[in-house]
Amino acid sequence: MSERPHALVIALTGGIAAGKTAVARRFEGLGVAVHDADVAAREVIEPGTTGLAAVVDAFGVDVLDEAGRLDRPAMRQRVFADPSARKVLEAIIHPRVRQWLRERALAERGPYCLLAIPLLAENIAHYRWVDRVLVVDVPESVQITRLIARDGIDETLARRMLAQQASRAERLALADDVIENSGNESALDHAVAELHQRYLALAGVR
Repeated sequence: MSERPHALVIALTGGIAAGKTAVARRFEGLGVAVHDADVAAREVIEPGTTGLAAVVDAFGVDVLDEAGRLDRPAMRQRVFADPSARKVLEAIIHPRVRQWLRERALAERGPYCLLAIPLLAENIAHYRWVDRVLVVDVPESVQITRLIARDGIDETLARRMLAQQASRAERLALADDVIENSGNESALDHAVAELHQRYLALAGVR
């Protein structure tokens, strides 16, 4: 971990349904590279990877679909029902995701880049090397309303999903910068534009 990225590295995070994707899209629209942990989590268990081989070693070949890919819905049900299985799966995927993100940060030659990491607060000990943390923040009541509308679930399940993540206070305690996103999405344009200028300035004086 001694090698330092050339680019300023901003970790983007937020609770479920906070609007991280909408914020990331706006940074991308300004020409900023965004490297997404969710994309990494898929890539590190593609067929032929050591990640998928490790999953098969741990859970057996019945976790694969007919095309030889991980059967995600079946795996999701399995780990949701069995916390120990979830820990085994995370122990395989998470270190590979961290390595994937770090390699992309090291390869960046622009002034700054974003790493979109939904579970940053839960894994902050592994990301102390980033330069700043940007949190997209909304009240929990807004998260619940959005989750119910987005996923077609009931309030009980929405609250259970929130309970599985770090708390709003834990995320905000890590934040160097905060985008409040409980209002209209169009307000994000101004917030992102301001942060873009701030990050460019910070990158220039590193």
